[in-house]
Formats: sequence, structure tokens, C-alpha cells
Amino acid sequence: MSFGQGGPFDGPGGSGTPDWDALASESEAASRRKRWILIGGGALAALAVAGIVTAAVVNSGSEGGGGHPTAHPTASGQVAEPDDKPSFPDVSVPPPPNPRDYISDPKKDKAPLTPATLFPDKTMVVGEHTYPRMKTATTGDCTAATQGPLGSLLAHNGCTKLLRATYSKGGVSTTVGIAVFASPAKATKVVNQWKSGNIAPLAGGGVPSTFCQATRCRSTANATGRYAYFTIAGYNNGKRTDPTETKAKQIGTDGGSYAFTRITQRGKDQAAKAAEEQLAEARRKAQQQS
Repeated sequence: MSFGQGGPFDGPGGSGTPDWDALASESEAASRRKRWILIGGGALAALAVAGIVTAAVVNSGSEGGGGHPTAHPTASGQVAEPDDKPSFPDVSVPPPPNPRDYISDPKKDKAPLTPATLFPDKTMVVGEHTYPRMKTATTGDCTAATQGPLGSLLAHNGCTKLLRATYSKGGVSTTVGIAVFASPAKATKVVNQWKSGNIAPLAGGGVPSTFCQATRCRSTANATGRYAYFTIAGYNNGKRTDPTETKAKQIGTDGGSYAFTRITQRGKDQAAKAAEEQLAEARRKAQQQS
């Protein structure tokens, strides 16, 4: 037996010399496998980290205790709003009532008709002028609170109530009278046909009985809604008014303006109350539907 120069690389039938080309190829293949393993492991690690981050984002959006829903991008790249926005019932509010309707239609004009509602202020204020209220009265017999042909004119047109108030200052007074009818047409007709006669002057509360009794006084008449309103103004001492005097004229003009304001305010108050009731009803229906 002889011993050659072979080694552990010799296989059966080997020539005794290492195959250097085969060894180089095997080494290169092993290096490529190692690189693929490293690359594959890195990709898996990146995927794992991305999965953890995604799970954290999803969990943070779905946790209770004050968490907010996460907005999701749409196909166009814009962020969509969350689906669980709070919803509120749709309250359909009708148009506000017309105040004039409430002083024109007896079916709507339901507020009390008394001196306290038509002449509620202790002082009549018109612009810069003020006049203390002295006396009030009301009657269902319109002819009983008039002078001359006016009473018959009121009665023939269906006057149902006549309310009066007297205001006085500086030796002159005015009585304001408000007559109530079933329609604006009746009230307007009375004013258009009025040619003579007056409402009866209302004395008392410091106004003497000589006020506009058996003497000439100033008178006015007008209408708004289903109300006709009148004034009679003059001197407390019975002095006759004449075309040049201004004191009785001023208090009479202010009395007419005040009557118009009070009737108009009556309509506004009732319309505002009706609007509040309509809004409350609309809210109630909306809550039932929600």
C-alpha cells in the first residue's frame, strides 16, 4: 500500500486532487442563499412593523372613553368625514303671523278688551310730550258715551264696545275713545261718514266737569283694523277753542297717535304670542319624528 497526497476531499474513485472549480461554484451558491435569507428576513420585519403600526392606528380609533373615529382617505385622495356625525331634527318654522291680522279678525283678536289693555300706561308718552292719565271708562252701549249724531253712526255699524281714557296737562285735556267693530270695513265706514258729533268727554281724576261741556272743542277721527278711534280736546275751564290756539290741538293730535300705537301694539303682542306657540309646536313635532 502506498500513501499518496490525497485528503478528505477525495471521493471514491477520486483522483486525489481537489476540484477547485466545483468548490468555487458551491461557495458562490451558498453566498447567494445567505443574501436572500437576509433580504427576506428584512422584508418580513418591515411587514411586521407596518402591521403593528396599522393595528395601533385602528385600535386608537376604535377605543372607547372619548376616542374619535378615524377619517379614511377616499379614492380621490380626499379625507372622508366620519359616518357617525350627530344629527339634529329638522325644525320647519312657519312664517311669522301678521300683526294686522289680529286687529282685523275677531276670531284671532282674542286678547281682553279693557281700559287696562288698551290704555295700560299711567302716562301717555308721544315723542317728547307726556300727559298723565286721569280717568278711564268702558261701555257696551256705544251711544251712551257719545254726543250728537256720532252715537247713531256707531250703533248702525255694529259698534260692540267703546273704551275711553282722559289725559290732562297744563290746563288742557283730551278724551281718547276706541270703538270696536266686527270688521275693518265697518270701522272705516264710520270714519268716512263721520261729519259731526263727538265722543263724550270723560271728566274726573282732576279733570273738572267743565271740560268740553257746552263749548267748542277740537275733534279727530281715524281707523285701523276693526277699530275706529276718536279724540275730543279742549280747555279744562271751558274756554272755547279757536283756529289759532295750539295747546288743545297738540294734546288732541297726540291722543290720536297714542290710540293708533296702542291698537297696533295689541296686534303685535298677539302675533308674537302666536309665533311662540307655533315654534314650540314645530319643535315638539320634530322631536317626535327624530
